[in-house]
Amino acid sequence: MDFRSEVCRELLELAHFLGDARQMAIFGEGNVSGKLDSEFLLVKASGTSLSTLTAEELVKVAARSLVDAVMDETLITDEEANELLLDSLQYPSALKPSVESMFHAWLLTLPGVAYVGHVHARAVSALMCSPHAEKFALHRLVPDQVVYTGPSSVIVPYVDPGIVLARHIREAVGTYRSATGHVPKTILLKNHGIIALGGTAQEVAAALSMAEKAARIYLDAAVLGPPIFMEASEVVRIAGRSDEHYRQAMLSRK
Repeated sequence: MDFRSEVCRELLELAHFLGDARQMAIFGEGNVSGKLDSEFLLVKASGTSLSTLTAEELVKVAARSLVDAVMDETLITDEEANELLLDSLQYPSALKPSVESMFHAWLLTLPGVAYVGHVHARAVSALMCSPHAEKFALHRLVPDQVVYTGPSSVIVPYVDPGIVLARHIREAVGTYRSATGHVPKTILLKNHGIIALGGTAQEVAAALSMAEKAARIYLDAAVLGPPIFMEASEVVRIAGRSDEHYRQAMLSRK
């Protein structure tokens, strides 16, 4: 993979930031992807580490067949899904695309989405493995959480990683968009982790970092009593402020 590619360079920076600076994934956990164009994407190879990811460990895959599989309702076996992933590779490689490449491919078709990051951040995962998962997804604690992770998050029940998870994400995101009119910034996966979407790798990094900070705040607040969330009207006001839109636009700069 050509390290001079802007998408490749930004994906490596994002991966190293999440794996080292934030320690949101260890060993083969987590994955990142970026849209090359309407037909192809780069995605982390299965089993590779975010913290040490190299250009050679990013694989180029064709998006169309993966997106079609996510949109379809036909049951496919794990073996068929594995063949689909291998067939999507655009050059011979000993590495296999991440099993989550299907949801990456579909999410990258959404308006304004050019990068996707998925991690198993510790505090977020703690909440996703608890009765607090829904409250954390649907409410906000502090203004910056609204700005960087959205007024609310999509939440998806636990299902097997791969095509089944990708289809559940498609359904949950579709419901969210119908209700809000917006593409979500964050998707929370029960008993699993978190996904962030953005027009730039920096947006994805900010969303994941802020979600993890908010999860730590939630856990700390819960020690003192039930966490006190922002009023819904305040969340709407923050989301609509022009100065917050400016901060969001700064993250969108290449």
